[in-house]
Amino acid sequence: MKIVIIEDEKIAAADLESTIRESDDSIEVVAVLNSVEDGLAYFKKHPKPDLIFSDIQLGDGLSFEVLDNLRIPVVFCTAYDEYALNAFKANGIDYILKPFSTESVKNALDKYKNLVGISQEEIVRQYDSIKMMLTDKKSQKVSALLIYHKDYVFPLDVNEIAVLYLQNEIVTLVTFNNSRYYPGKSLEELETMLGNDFFRANRQYLINRKAVVKASSLLSRKLSLAVNVEIEDIITISREKSAVFLKWLAN
Repeated sequence: MKIVIIEDEKIAAADLESTIRESDDSIEVVAVLNSVEDGLAYFKKHPKPDLIFSDIQLGDGLSFEVLDNLRIPVVFCTAYDEYALNAFKANGIDYILKPFSTESVKNALDKYKNLVGISQEEIVRQYDSIKMMLTDKKSQKVSALLIYHKDYVFPLDVNEIAVLYLQNEIVTLVTFNNSRYYPGKSLEELETMLGNDFFRANRQYLINRKAVVKASSLLSRKLSLAVNVEIEDIITISREKSAVFLKWLAN
């Protein structure tokens, strides 16, 4: 079996490749692609694999831009639990939630091996259903978040949020006046709710455009961000996401 991985986080891609090989040493991982651009270029020159493992959200767009015309089964690797639980109930498409485990990867491979005669039309229908749901979710921008603080609840205007970050499995919200709250939602949920004024810098940080003071280039071709609130860590943007981030910042 020949497999292609589409994943923009190098550590996650390496972990997935290793886990796939551990699950079945007869599998050949023929390519690991980091972006929509890489995927489109690769499949213009190379034959289709038997199966693809793909993240949904890449640094330069959604993986559907690559997958639409391939018409082959895909295992989606995602942190979007709300998408997975509602959308991937189909014979030709499976999903595994991040972080990966040997068991989840092996189960997905076993499901693929048990497929019999799924049609291209069915795969297309499944893609369309998932894309429609993703689009609907992304369009549901909220104007305020309900914050549970001590013994009271209050609505916090989205425009007051500067940065959200994940630390020790807990998401912390930082306002422009440096107040800190705990919204009780995952970064994936908040990214969907807050809309295009916020950018997912990396797995740990979600930032408001108005919080960005400047971006500096590092030797590794990553970007280092300075923000106008108090943050202990250095916020970095990967080389693969840098162009998308700068385009977002300009808008």
